[in-house]
Amino acid sequence: MKIRYDQITSTTIIPLCCCCLLLQTVYSQGQKNIMVSLYDMIQNNTGAAFAWSGTNIGSHPCSWKGVTCAPNASSTITAISLRKFSISTPDVFPLLCGIKSLESLDLSDNQLSSIPDGFIAGCGGIRGLRVLNLSSNFLTGPLPRFRQGFGALESLDLSKNNLSGIAGLQLDSLSSLKSLNLSSNGFVGPIPVSLGKANALSELRLSDNGFEGEIPSQIVRYGNLTYVDLSFNQLSGSIPESLGDLSRLDTLILSGNSLNGSIPHTLGKIKTFSRFAANQNVFVGSVPVGLTTYLINVDLSFNRLNGTIPLTLLSPPNLQYVDLSNNNLEGSIPTTMSSSLDRLRLGNNYLFGPIPGKPFRSLQNLTYLELENNHLNGSIPVELFLCQNLALLNLAQNELTGSLPVQVVNLPNLEVLKLQMNHLVGEIPRDISNLSKLQRLNMSWNSLTGSIPDSISSLKNLANLDLKENKLNGSIPKSISTLNRLLELELGNNRLSGTIPQMPIQLQIALNLSHNLFSGTIPTTLSALSALEVLDLSYNILSGQIPDYLTKMSGLTQIILANNQLSGLVPTFPSYVSSNFRGNKGLILPPPKPGPNSQPMPSKRKLSVAVVIGVALAGFGAALFLFITLSIWKAYYHSGENASSSSQPPQVVRGKLLTANGLHKSCIDFKKAMEAVTETSNIVLKTRLSTYHKAAMPSGASYLVKRLNYSHKIIQFEQNSGRFGREVERLGKLSNSNIMTPLAYTLTADSVYLFYEFPPAGTLYEALHHHGSSKLDWGSRYSIAIGVAQGLAFLHSSSSSSPILLLDLSSKTIMLKSLKEPRIGEIEVYNLIADDPSKGTGNLSTVAGSVGYIPPEYAYTMKVTMAGNVYSFGVVLLELVTGKPAVSQGTELAKLIVSSKSGEENKWGDIILDFDESKTSVAAVRRRQMVSVMKVALACVSVSPEGRPKMKTVLRMLLNAN
Repeated sequence: MKIRYDQITSTTIIPLCCCCLLLQTVYSQGQKNIMVSLYDMIQNNTGAAFAWSGTNIGSHPCSWKGVTCAPNASSTITAISLRKFSISTPDVFPLLCGIKSLESLDLSDNQLSSIPDGFIAGCGGIRGLRVLNLSSNFLTGPLPRFRQGFGALESLDLSKNNLSGIAGLQLDSLSSLKSLNLSSNGFVGPIPVSLGKANALSELRLSDNGFEGEIPSQIVRYGNLTYVDLSFNQLSGSIPESLGDLSRLDTLILSGNSLNGSIPHTLGKIKTFSRFAANQNVFVGSVPVGLTTYLINVDLSFNRLNGTIPLTLLSPPNLQYVDLSNNNLEGSIPTTMSSSLDRLRLGNNYLFGPIPGKPFRSLQNLTYLELENNHLNGSIPVELFLCQNLALLNLAQNELTGSLPVQVVNLPNLEVLKLQMNHLVGEIPRDISNLSKLQRLNMSWNSLTGSIPDSISSLKNLANLDLKENKLNGSIPKSISTLNRLLELELGNNRLSGTIPQMPIQLQIALNLSHNLFSGTIPTTLSALSALEVLDLSYNILSGQIPDYLTKMSGLTQIILANNQLSGLVPTFPSYVSSNFRGNKGLILPPPKPGPNSQPMPSKRKLSVAVVIGVALAGFGAALFLFITLSIWKAYYHSGENASSSSQPPQVVRGKLLTANGLHKSCIDFKKAMEAVTETSNIVLKTRLSTYHKAAMPSGASYLVKRLNYSHKIIQFEQNSGRFGREVERLGKLSNSNIMTPLAYTLTADSVYLFYEFPPAGTLYEALHHHGSSKLDWGSRYSIAIGVAQGLAFLHSSSSSSPILLLDLSSKTIMLKSLKEPRIGEIEVYNLIADDPSKGTGNLSTVAGSVGYIPPEYAYTMKVTMAGNVYSFGVVLLELVTGKPAVSQGTELAKLIVSSKSGEENKWGDIILDFDESKTSVAAVRRRQMVSVMKVALACVSVSPEGRPKMKTVLRMLLNAN
């Protein structure tokens, strides 16, 4: 019977209301029961990491963290976000799918490894579900097929997992799909084109996978597309001209593929087009006229584009970011530019002519200007220094002449100034102290004259100062010691004189005063530079003895004192320190250290000229001199031995085994290990962050015991928060054959020690650059590259909350279990000494990695990042492929290859190692693989952090190298 509105009375209204209230109560109670069950399940699954700890289980779930309810009186749950809840059990899916009022479900950043079979049937029944986010988990297997339900689903995010296989028709039934994100997985095959029958798709993110083939022209049938990201796949072929028909397209990202051909001019006709990134491909031809008409951001770097830059390319009013670096462009820089420009990168091309001054008069928003490694000539236009917001100015490696305009000091926000390898003359401006934010100053390889101004000591943020290879004279300002953030000082090859003043105590990377006229003795103030890695005082007129304190500088790995006037006995440096004392006629080198049952033998090395003359005049005097010298040496040597042996082992305050391996548990002896670390003869390696000892246990097993150089800070953290113990226990549970996980740790009163399995084959650095390098064939090098990539990719994705980053990744921190089994070391240091690891970046105010491996952006960002780790790994790849060290004679390998255009494939013949002169088919295959690995290395050492691939992509690129 129908109830007419005019027949409704109180007798009909009251029962209807009661019925609705009853249904509402039952509905609400049912959802609450599900949430309580979910509460219990997550608590049992996550333990101490329970994200709902402190939540009153008796309260309504609408008040719980991550739960959103309808605003009306029904209080039904509409959205649940369990992001970063440390969930690993797939049993949460059936419970969550029982909440039929859900519109949004977010399970991102957890530890889920699989999607249960009943998921599609269960959650497919939620008719109103619009958003499903399962990103940043550990999901494996193929892409699920959404065959039923999910009719309302608009957004699906499965990014940052380990899904694989071909993405084909699994999503075609999602009739409402607007946003799809499958990035950072392992999908292969062609780009999927069946993405919802209603063609409603507006966002397509497929980056960082293994998709191959051409960009399908069928993609244009999704006319609502605004955002397309296909970057870092294995796509080839050209860009379809029909993409210009996507009239709503805002962003197109194609970086890191093998796309070729020319860039279609049709893209310039899309009025909504604001961002186009196609860097790191093999595009040829010229940049299309009109491409930037509507663009805000364009990146075409690292391609093979040629021809001239169109005159109007930089002038559209909305244009803010332009990167055309690392191409083959020629001609002059356009003279009209948009006043909105924020970053302009034209470096590493073949541009010539003067830098036009006029367009820079109105570029008040410009923050980055990079024109390095071209053929630009003439003087530096003063109009550049009207750009008051410039933070980075790079004009290095050109043919610029004249003096540096004094107006350079009018850039209050300048952080990086690079003018090296030009033909600049004149003096360093006296008012350079105005550049108070300057962090990196490089004016090396010019013809600058005059003295180093005292005002340079006012640059309190300066981290790198490079003035080598000029004609500077006078003395080093004494006030230079006040530069407390200075990490590197390069003053070699000038005409500087006087004595060596006190240096900034934070120097870490290098102190280079070589090829000057410094006199006097080596000052005792250098003993304060405990973190210094490279000390080069060669080719001066220094006199006196080599101070013994130099042997105790804990960070030192290389010392060069050649060609001075030093005399006396050379102290014994640790075996890991590379030394050069040649050209000092008065020096006496000690004989080799005698064995336990042998007596010191007389040295057969040449004596000083004075002694030779003495021999000619009086043989008895020479014999007496030799006798006295050897006696002094014996006393010196044995006193050193006695001092070492008398050291008391540090007392263990706390020791804890982390490993579950019974053999290690029975073998590790903390007391015996502490005895081993007191003997300097047991030191096998020193890095900027750690000192490694070999400790033999009573059982006969040997372990690597590492003392952390920042122990005082770690002990403080442990006392305040217990952070150290929690962190190493977490890392000790990691399971990956390519990383060094701690087996145990000890705390003493002032030091922290970590225990590891001993690597029988030493470090990668030793295998590459010492006597063992001849054993390292290409097969071994390739296996090492794959192993390190697997380890680093694991570290970057091993935690759902934040990646494990490395403060120092180099060939010295990569240990070798065998010549084909690498293990990455120093994995603990980032989270132990970084100022705020929770932010995913670590402050580098106290540590900067190893010279040669430090990405360029660290100089001014002072933050460690995943992209920075990728750069360091790229340098390791270059070492493997070229056989050259990361730094040689003060020049960094990565920067040399990139900046000298030897990174171009047709010039690799002189760079890549040649293992076999024969022209066999095996040698040809090996050569192709080496070329492929070289390409991966160059992608990793891209100057732009945004242009570097993620480690998961790097690993896939290496596995596919052929």
